[in-house]
Amino acid sequence: MGRRRAQTAAAGAANVPPVEPQGDAEPAGRHFKPRHRAPLWLRITAVAVCAVLVVGIGSVGFLFMHLQQNVTTAPLNAGVAQQKATKEDTGSLQILILGTDTRDGKNSEYGTAADSTGQGNSDVMLLMNISADNSQVSVTSFPRDLMVPIPACRDAKTGTVTPAQPMGQLNSALAAGPGCTVAAINELTGLTIDHFMLADFTAVKELSSALGGVEVCVNHAMYDVNGSFLKLPKGKSLVQGEQALAFLRTRHAFGDSSDLARIKAQQYFLGSMVRKVKSEGTLTNLPRLYTLADVVTKNLTIDENLANVPAMISIATRLSKIDLANVAFVTVPNEPYVADPNRVQLMEPAAGQFFSALRHDTALTKAAPKPTTAPATSAAGASTAPATTTPATTAPASPTAAAYDKAIQPISVANASAVTGRAVELLKSLAGAGYTAAVSAGDVPAQNQTQILYGANMADVAADMATLFKIPASALKSDPAISGLQIVVGTDWTAGTEYGKVVVPKDIVSSTAAQGNECLTVNPLYYTN
Repeated sequence: MGRRRAQTAAAGAANVPPVEPQGDAEPAGRHFKPRHRAPLWLRITAVAVCAVLVVGIGSVGFLFMHLQQNVTTAPLNAGVAQQKATKEDTGSLQILILGTDTRDGKNSEYGTAADSTGQGNSDVMLLMNISADNSQVSVTSFPRDLMVPIPACRDAKTGTVTPAQPMGQLNSALAAGPGCTVAAINELTGLTIDHFMLADFTAVKELSSALGGVEVCVNHAMYDVNGSFLKLPKGKSLVQGEQALAFLRTRHAFGDSSDLARIKAQQYFLGSMVRKVKSEGTLTNLPRLYTLADVVTKNLTIDENLANVPAMISIATRLSKIDLANVAFVTVPNEPYVADPNRVQLMEPAAGQFFSALRHDTALTKAAPKPTTAPATSAAGASTAPATTTPATTAPASPTAAAYDKAIQPISVANASAVTGRAVELLKSLAGAGYTAAVSAGDVPAQNQTQILYGANMADVAADMATLFKIPASALKSDPAISGLQIVVGTDWTAGTEYGKVVVPKDIVSSTAAQGNECLTVNPLYYTN
């Protein structure tokens, strides 16, 4: 390739205890006075307190064991991705909450095996993200008919591998186990989910009853005669048990009868439930929390790492610290699926921008903290504060003198950002830094994460590209099929020549847990007098 490179060079004696006096004998000596024995009532009280503590500690241990025996566990990830080691009390935490529509077992009263058997399909898919500083919680809803790539998954019991699908309905991934849904959403978002919880119809009923009901409000008296048989008067109602389940299951009673309107109703219900739990101090009341945990865990499947009471309590403690105004409900940005308007697909670049915001732990409901003059230091010792900004008219500083001829390097820029013309800005920046042979590879299907793909003998150029655009080293991928180097610009980098500046899509938050005064709009087809 005509590239010129510079040459480089290349772990007593043991102490004897004093003799103690026997029985009630006192030490000899005229300066010692007889010791007074503690009153009988004090000794009885001390013994009683000790007994209570012993019994209490034993009871707590028994209760913990009881909770852990309640739950059913499954592998966290049925795919091949490695999981990060995240402690429940530190770092950002992602928990995928799934609702299954299976009619197996106790759920048979809601239909037959023809409706849904085995694991079923995901009736509800909610990704809860707790920020590292416990100041924010986002709850992201994924539509059940969202079309996405489904990875190959392995059944934990049989070892059977379900083949990957280039495009499939997200809620169908549950058929291969909850770990398959985790793997699919990991690939979709670029996150690494820490835990999952899979609940069935019975769990919803019993939890709402244990809470003493959840308050909802509708703008007109209604009756879902064709589906869940939800019946409510106009205004506020306290729903629990079967009625709470009917509220969450109804498919057509609210708004425009779409799945998105159903998601809004589910978010509304969750917001009301969060307000009630918060106002009653449930998350810091251990006896109350145990009662709820006992109810829920009987009907819950969770990952093995979450199947211990300290982990559950730690998560509850983190949630108890968060302001309701910073509990944000989001529906993943979507639009009609091009191959079938009855389904939906991710809407780019908004979806990629939102996933990038989640990966960077970006606040959705309040302004991000202003940078300090002194750079913060990460646990690894590296500075986490932004570098001094350069004027917009100045090209990013290029790396130190390269050991090759920049002007002849075969570099291309593929625009996967879903922003028309995105490559032009980066090509200008490359030319300004001396890479004058760089060309556009055109627009390609959107992808969420930016990558630098490089072929043989291009690792040093790839490293310099990462330095030039401030792209993390983890984005560099060796690809023998690439001739030269290609920068694939994802939806996580939709503007500017410096990677990593997070853009939060406008109006991404549909509601917060602090908002509870509005009433849901009933579909007129379900009005009653």
